[in-house]
Amino acid sequence: MSEKPTASAPRPPRGRRPGQNTTRQAVLDAARARFAADGFNATTIRKIAADAGVDAALVMRYFRSKDELFAAVMSISPDALARLAGAFEGPEHSLGERVARAHLGVWESEPKDADALLAMLRGAIANEQATAQLREFIESRLTEDVHRRVPGDDHDTAVRVALAASMLIGILVGRRVVQVPLLTGEDAESIVQRVGPALQELLVPRPAPDSA
Repeated sequence: MSEKPTASAPRPPRGRRPGQNTTRQAVLDAARARFAADGFNATTIRKIAADAGVDAALVMRYFRSKDELFAAVMSISPDALARLAGAFEGPEHSLGERVARAHLGVWESEPKDADALLAMLRGAIANEQATAQLREFIESRLTEDVHRRVPGDDHDTAVRVALAASMLIGILVGRRVVQVPLLTGEDAESIVQRVGPALQELLVPRPAPDSA
């Protein structure tokens, strides 16, 4: 009498690889710790990948850039990140207004984004490391696009971007954290119209007049 064939082990279901969510969370945890330890500028995808015990290419598969990874760590939605970047698309003469409008819009629009950003802002006020992370993140977005539009002296650009970032952070602190009555009572577009020209001068400086 022949033996019955042994039943083969069930095949694992196809689809998402086991552990994908765990790996993604490990990357986020590593990124959070690395951003806190080194700051935004000094942190690299390679360092985060090494901390998480994965390949850098895998990190890039989950998060397409360091900006996007930082946004995920801070619970900022990809849509909010795209709106900040999108402010640099359009006519040069209205760049300052678009940047001001985009930042106020992101920080004060959708509750999910606004609440996460407000928590980050409050944390930045109380913690020096968090302050550096927030400042570097905003400056990096401005620097990348300013260099693309207006090539020039690196030091001068860095100073102008630092001033623009400080101005944006200061407005947000005044409206959202300290809640200065005159600022909280003013509608966002009115503030954009007042702040836009100042940002315009910083982000798109007028060429110096030719010397006689």
